[in-house]
Amino acid sequence: MSSIVIRGGTVIDGTGAPRRDADVLVRDGRIAAIGKGLSGDREIDASGAVVAPGFIDIHTHYDAQVFWDPALTPTCYHGVTTVVAGNCGFTIAPTREKDRETIALTLEKVEDMNPASLMEGIPWDFETFPEYLASVERRGTLLNFSAYVGHTALRIFHMGDDAYEREATEAELNAMRASVHEAMQAGAVGLATSFAPTHVGVGGRPICSRVGGVSEFEAMAGELTKLGRGVIEATLGSDFAFDEIYDFQRRVGVPVTYTALLAIPGLWQHGSAVHEQEVAKGDTGVWPQISVRKVTLQQQLKSPFSFDQADCFSSLYSEAPETREVRYKDAEWRKKAIEELAHTALPTRWENFELAETELYPELVDRKLIDIAKERGEHPFDAMVALSLEENLETRFRYVLANDDEAGIEHLLQQKQMALGLSDAGAHVGMLCDAPLPTDLLGNWVRERETLPLESAVHKLTGEPAGLFRFEDRGVLREGAHADVCVFDPNEVGPGAIRRVQDFPAGADRLTADTPTGIRAVLVNGTQISENGTLLDEATDARPGQRPTQLGHS
Repeated sequence: MSSIVIRGGTVIDGTGAPRRDADVLVRDGRIAAIGKGLSGDREIDASGAVVAPGFIDIHTHYDAQVFWDPALTPTCYHGVTTVVAGNCGFTIAPTREKDRETIALTLEKVEDMNPASLMEGIPWDFETFPEYLASVERRGTLLNFSAYVGHTALRIFHMGDDAYEREATEAELNAMRASVHEAMQAGAVGLATSFAPTHVGVGGRPICSRVGGVSEFEAMAGELTKLGRGVIEATLGSDFAFDEIYDFQRRVGVPVTYTALLAIPGLWQHGSAVHEQEVAKGDTGVWPQISVRKVTLQQQLKSPFSFDQADCFSSLYSEAPETREVRYKDAEWRKKAIEELAHTALPTRWENFELAETELYPELVDRKLIDIAKERGEHPFDAMVALSLEENLETRFRYVLANDDEAGIEHLLQQKQMALGLSDAGAHVGMLCDAPLPTDLLGNWVRERETLPLESAVHKLTGEPAGLFRFEDRGVLREGAHADVCVFDPNEVGPGAIRRVQDFPAGADRLTADTPTGIRAVLVNGTQISENGTLLDEATDARPGQRPTQLGHS
C-alpha cells in the first residue's frame, strides 16, 4: 500500500490535548508518523484545515442499509469513519426465516423503515448473529461497522409470537443468554434494548423487549459481565428510568449508555442532576447520550409516529390501514385523540408543527399549523386531518418533537461523561435526517456559538466514544493507530441541506444530507474515501471498512 502525507494542517489528536501544526504520514493502514517535513508517495493538502481522527457515530440503525449501501450514506459525508448499529435492540439478527416479515414490520413501526425495502434489500443469508456479521463482512463496507445484538430480535428468535405476550421461561432465557454470548464472541459490541413507551410494535402491541422487562434483560447482560467486554445500550422507560439505571450499571459492571437525555424543559434538568450526583459518588459507568440536533420529524397521518404514545393511535395499527380515514373523519374520535395527546409522556406541542410538503396547498408550505388552524377556525389536529384527507393522508407536517431548548443543549454539552449520540442514521429516513450531527456540532455549536473549544468537540466525536467502547487504536491520531482521519476546514464546516431522494430498494424514498460543507478529505484504515465531499470510486470498490476490535474492561 502506498503512503500518504497529510501536509500543512493543524493536528487535533482526539485526546483533548492542544492543537499543533504537523504533517501526518499514513502507511499500511496506520499512522506511521506525526511531525514536520514528512514525505510520502502522495500528498493531501491540509493547509488551513484541521487534521483529526475520523468521527465515531455510536447511535445508528444501519443494520439493514449496510447491505445495499455499503458507503452508509449520508453518514460517510460528515467525517464519520466508524458506526455502531443495532441500537434500541432493533436488530435484524438473530432471525429465523419464518420471522423475517415480523422483523421488517417491527422496524417499520419503531424506526420508519420501509418493509418492502427491507425484504428486497437484505440478502437474508443468515439466521444467527455471527452469520449476520459474516454476511456484512463478505460484502464489505466503506466505513468501519459494528453492531449490538438486540433484545427484541432475541425474544422473537427464541419465543416466536409468544415474545409479545409473556415472560420467558427459564429454558428460553438460558437460550437467549447463550445467543448473547455467541454474538459477543463473534464480534458484537454489546447488548441493546428499549423500554420506551414510544416504541410500539406490530399491531399496536408494545415491542417485545418491553414485555420481557428489566430482570430478563439484566440476566442477558450478565453474559457481558462474564466476558468483561462490551457496552449495554438502552432506551429508557417507566421501569428503567434515570433513577434506576445507575444501580443497574453497578450490578452488571460494564458501561451503560442510554438514549437519550434530550433538552426538554424539566427533563434535562432532572436527568442532568441525577447524573451529576451519581458521577460525584464515583464508580459509575453510565453515559447518557445527548445531541445538538433538534428532533425534527416529517410526519404523515398515514403513519403518525410521534402520536403513537396515545392509545387511540397505537390501536390504529391493529386495524386495516384503510380504516384510518374512517377514524380521522369521526369528530368524537378526534376529540378523544386531542385529549390523549395532551397527556402522553411527551405531550404534543401543536405550536411546533409546520406544513412541510403538499401538492394541493403549496402556498401553505412552511407555515405554522396553529396559524393555519386559526384561519380555518379549527383545532390544529382537526386542520391537520382536514388537509391530509384531501391528499389521501400523504401531506407531510414538520414537527420539532424535542431537544429544542438551546440553553439545555449548551449545558449538557459541557457535562462530564455524556456521549454524543442519537443521530439515528439509517432510521426514520422518511421523517428526519440527523446524520449531520458531527458537522452540526463543529459548525453551529463550536464555531458559531463557541459552546465548546474545538479540541473538546473533536474529543467528544473521537477519543471519548472510542474509550467508551474500548475500540482498539481508534479515535486518536498517534503513531501505530488505525489511519481513520477527517480533514476539515473549521471556518467552513457545517451540516448542509436536507433533501428527499428516491434511491432505496423497492423504490422507497428517504431524507438525506449529502452536501455538508468544509469536509476536505476522509480516510478509513489508510484509504482515502472522499475528497471535498465526493466519494472516490476506487475506495467505494475497495470497501476499506473493518469491524473494530473491542478490548476488555480493566
